Amino acid sequence: MMTDAPTLPLDLDESATPPAPTRAVAQGLAATGAPLRTLRRRTLPARWRITLWIILSTAITLLAVGMVGRSIFLAGVEQSANAEIEQEASEFSRFAEDAAASGHTTAEDLVSEYVARQSVHENEVVIATVEGAVIAVANGRVQATDASALAAVPGGEALVNRLLDETSASGAMDAPDVGPLRWGRLEFTTGDRGGAVLIVQYTQEARSQVDAGFATIAWVALIGILLSSGVAWLVAGQILAPVREVYRVARDIGEHDLSARVPVEGTDDIAAVATTFNQMLDRLEAVHATQQRFVDDAGHELRTPITIVRGQLELLSEDPEERAATLRLVSDELDRMSRIVTDLLVLARAEQPDFVRVANCDTAALTLDIEAKAQNLGDRRWQLMEVAEGTAALDPQRVTQAVLQLAANAVQVTETGDRILIGSRFDGEGSARRLRLWVRDSGPGVAVADAERIFERFARGDSSGARRGSGLGLAIVRAITDGHGGSAWVDSVFGEGATFGIDLPAPTTTRFDTAAERSE
Repeated sequence: MMTDAPTLPLDLDESATPPAPTRAVAQGLAATGAPLRTLRRRTLPARWRITLWIILSTAITLLAVGMVGRSIFLAGVEQSANAEIEQEASEFSRFAEDAAASGHTTAEDLVSEYVARQSVHENEVVIATVEGAVIAVANGRVQATDASALAAVPGGEALVNRLLDETSASGAMDAPDVGPLRWGRLEFTTGDRGGAVLIVQYTQEARSQVDAGFATIAWVALIGILLSSGVAWLVAGQILAPVREVYRVARDIGEHDLSARVPVEGTDDIAAVATTFNQMLDRLEAVHATQQRFVDDAGHELRTPITIVRGQLELLSEDPEERAATLRLVSDELDRMSRIVTDLLVLARAEQPDFVRVANCDTAALTLDIEAKAQNLGDRRWQLMEVAEGTAALDPQRVTQAVLQLAANAVQVTETGDRILIGSRFDGEGSARRLRLWVRDSGPGVAVADAERIFERFARGDSSGARRGSGLGLAIVRAITDGHGGSAWVDSVFGEGATFGIDLPAPTTTRFDTAAERSE
């Protein structure tokens, strides 16, 4: 089967009109029925797009790393504040135990002495209360240890009263004018009087330091992106160098001259690009040769029956027997020409989306129906070897057409009374299950060189054992299997017959609903 015409993944100057020779090659491929994929218009050259994508990916990576890093450091600030609160609470508990053992009798003496011993940092405040009254304050900003320092506490008396009124023992809040903070309250009882020690950790300054640090990192990252953009521009130029060479070669290719090739230097990825493009040109040259053979073969196949019919009609005799013989010959040639035209139309329709119409099908009934129809193709010993039992989503008419074509080919290479085997079976399980239908003959077989291209259009084997005919039958079989997403295959030992078959997807997890079932 003719392959798709490759397209060139380049847009070095996409606003320019393709050169006339290249356009001619594309038009020639399109005329043969091969689907032609066109390049999508882009507004930016490839070099700019590569550079921008590198810059964008770098920027996104740096942004993600920065956001994650900032979150980690801010979480560390909060954890450090919690640790400070837990440490102060633990110290007060030990102090209270020691004070009770040394003879402290009043709550006021206890908390006053504890607060007086505290050495708090700038963003920490320790407030001691007894029966709701503030007794002492250790404020790292004013270094005072009495209740008069309460006014100097960030957030003031209102914040302290709010924290003392909280029902929970600890928490976090975002206070007006002072920002986020963490706090903890430890309640105690001495004698018949109770009190509390309030510990406040202000985190706004530490958070600001984190933000300032990451702002500096952001400026450094921006400079790095600018430098990397220049490197990306140079790298993109190096990457596109072989593509520009490919463009030059493609521009120089003519309609009948496909001999130009890209120079290959080294063994790196750039050389691989050039090698791959040269291989594509090799395939294009082969496609061009196949196209020329297609035109020649099609012209010959249609011209021969027309010439025969015209000659026979010009020499038409008045003798009834000769007239009848002439009419039979003319009818045979017209039938052969009709088959050629029909095959060409089938291959043309194979490119359309509605070529295969899938429905749920009983594979056993399909196999029996195919075997019954194959009996009429020739006087052979037809044997049904195996039958696949189950259902599959396929086009029964197209599948029947494909298998009967294989059976007709088997008739052409065998003699009257020879044995031809037909069978079907399921291979695999679940989503990998496939339906295999096959036809085996006892003919001369297929040579290895012929087997590689026997399913192509107008392909004829050069060996004596190759199939005869117009060269369209097996191409139709392949088109039908391609329409189902399957494959056509041949297994042969030259001189010992051949087995032709098709494999079609038949997953057990998929069920095709007919239109009638969907309407219900």
